[in-house]
Amino acid sequence: MTTKNLTIDFVSDVSCPWCIIGFRALDQALENLAEQVTADIHWQPFELNPSMPKEGQEINEHLSQKYGISEQQLSQNREAIKQRGLSVGYEFGNRGGGRIYNTFDAHRLLHWAGEQNRQTELKLALFDLYFKQSGNPSDHEQLLTVIEQVGLDRKQAKTILDSDTYEQEVRKSQQHFKQLGISSVPAVIINSRHLISGGQPVDVFEHALKQITEQS
Repeated sequence: MTTKNLTIDFVSDVSCPWCIIGFRALDQALENLAEQVTADIHWQPFELNPSMPKEGQEINEHLSQKYGISEQQLSQNREAIKQRGLSVGYEFGNRGGGRIYNTFDAHRLLHWAGEQNRQTELKLALFDLYFKQSGNPSDHEQLLTVIEQVGLDRKQAKTILDSDTYEQEVRKSQQHFKQLGISSVPAVIINSRHLISGGQPVDVFEHALKQITEQS
C-alpha cells in the first residue's frame, strides 16, 4: 500500500479549547491511518481576541459580553468542552474562572519555531500553559519558560519578544487566511483545498482523510 503525504494548515489560537480538542482528534485519526497517510502540519495564526489589552479580562465576563450567554450556558459549555477533551485524552485544568489574554506574541514565537520544525512541540506546550496551568500566554517570562521546556533557545526567543520580529509575517498569515474566509477556529485546511471546520470527532477526521487520499 502506498502512503500518501498531506500538507495540513491548522489555523488556531492557543487560547481556543476546541483547537486542542480538534488537534488531538486529528492526531488520533492520523495514527489510525498511519499505513495510508502521513502529514506535515503547519500551525497558522488566528487571534480570538486581537484587541485584548495586556492585562486580559476575566473569562466569564468576556464570554458573556462577546456572545451574550448566561452563566448557566457558560457552565454547560465548560462541561461539554471538558467531556470532549477527555474523549480525546486531554484533561483541561480549572477553566471555571481565570482570564483570557492577547496571544500575538505567542504566535510570533510559533512562527519562529516553525523555521526550526519545532512548531507542534511549542504549540502543545502553549496549550498546556493556558489550559492546564492557567498561565498567561502574553506574559514574556511565562513564554520564555515554555520555550526552555521544549528545548528552544531562550536568549533568541527573548530577543524576538523584545522586538517586533516576525510581526509582519504573522500579520500577513492572518490576513491570508482571513481572505480565504476563515473567521472561526479551528480550521483545518488539507493540501490547500479541503477545509474541515471545528473540533470534529476522530471519525470525522478519519473519514475526511480517507476521502482526500482516495481522490488524490
